[in-house]
Amino acid sequence: MTTADRFQGYSIDADIFDEMFHADGRTRADWLGLQRTLTELSAEELTAIQERVTRSFSNEGITFTVYGDDEADERIIPIDCVPRLIAEAEWRELEAGLTQRLRALNLFLQDVYGESRVTRDGVIPEDMVRGCPQYRLEMRGFTPPQGTWVAVCGTDLVRTNDGYRVLEDNLRVPSGVSYMIANRKAVKTSLRRLYRTSRVLEVEHYGRLLLETLKELAPAGRANPSIALLTPGVYNSAFYEHMFLAHELGAELVEGRDLVARDGFVYMKTTEGLRRVDVIYRRVDDDFIDPTVFRPDSVLGVPGLMDAYLKGNVALANAPGTGVADDKSVYAYVPDLVRYYLSEEPLLRNVETYLCRRPQELEYTLDNLDKLVVKRVGESGGYGMLIGPHATPQERAEYAEQVRANPADFIAQPTLALSRSPCLIRGQFEPRHVDLRPFILHGQTTRIVPGAFCRVALRRGSLVVNSSQGGGGKDVWVLEE
Repeated sequence: MTTADRFQGYSIDADIFDEMFHADGRTRADWLGLQRTLTELSAEELTAIQERVTRSFSNEGITFTVYGDDEADERIIPIDCVPRLIAEAEWRELEAGLTQRLRALNLFLQDVYGESRVTRDGVIPEDMVRGCPQYRLEMRGFTPPQGTWVAVCGTDLVRTNDGYRVLEDNLRVPSGVSYMIANRKAVKTSLRRLYRTSRVLEVEHYGRLLLETLKELAPAGRANPSIALLTPGVYNSAFYEHMFLAHELGAELVEGRDLVARDGFVYMKTTEGLRRVDVIYRRVDDDFIDPTVFRPDSVLGVPGLMDAYLKGNVALANAPGTGVADDKSVYAYVPDLVRYYLSEEPLLRNVETYLCRRPQELEYTLDNLDKLVVKRVGESGGYGMLIGPHATPQERAEYAEQVRANPADFIAQPTLALSRSPCLIRGQFEPRHVDLRPFILHGQTTRIVPGAFCRVALRRGSLVVNSSQGGGGKDVWVLEE
């Protein structure tokens, strides 16, 4: 089979941005080297490469849990061997926009837990902020180290023919960075010569940058701070990532039962006695981190942790209460927040968003369910959403009843033609929809590695890229100029 034959099933649609090809079928300049390599490889060699990268994930035990109606199914994350390429100049523009956005979100969080000027000045409705389930009264009047509410952010970007847009900001306990690094390791090993000649910018130093960021948040006077990663435990869907990051950081991987709070400080239980902990990178949701403050039935957290945190004796990344800034209703106001706090125009655009809490936009949503994507404001991972064009009339009717019952709990967006990138599917190259999740770190400064977790909707025609919904991933190569 020739390369031309392998691309026979590759369809180019002028209405959908293709990462590799122009609308007229010409290969984009940055992709010529990869195309040449794919031309030279035989079908057997391509199959072997795909099998190697798949096997690397299996050998490492890189899994994610897909939740069904009746049970949870732990699966190996599918990985496609064909990398997605991005020019360095294009990446630097994204980097600037992501940095700007996170600065504004951190200032917003400091404000809404302080003077709340942003609501007094009418930039965003007060009831939207205070009524958000993720708004934590316990955090009012508090200022975290370096003013950093969000130390680790995973922002989802999509590209259309109109350019990049932000789909959502993941600020609470963003996941996926381990898959970015695992994708790189697997594909880099299988395409060594191409990797070298393409001058790909590295991402493997993410762990070092995360460590530097966390150290900057440590309580004053702690020259060599002790860092722990708090996990819900082995049954959590992202436990592989927790193990991976603890290893990268040289940090202890702990569960709530491994920590104890005494006299306003947090200690780790060791065979040699208690050892003070200065920074906790938590992968446990707000509700469960301290049963004396939040959910009293939680067995995942540490009684007294919040007292130590509010006294400044331990740092938490990310801070409790950050979820108010990644609520999907608040998302619609982020461009206004950039203008308000930074006096700058947003470098990255949002997706057009209809707030069902507004009567006119509610009616528009209900009248156009067959054209829109509708989401619950507090959900993540692809759960609780309706993709109108792909839903049945009955599914749309049932969903409409939920929206009517509680309009403020929903937002709607146009069904975007997400860009497509080539994937190796049963020996042929076929386009699949993709998005991009870069990871932004913020302490004394902002740090972003030149790469991202690229999520792929592996089913033909599907727009759902979430790993939790059966999507896969691929490596992202930012090409040095």
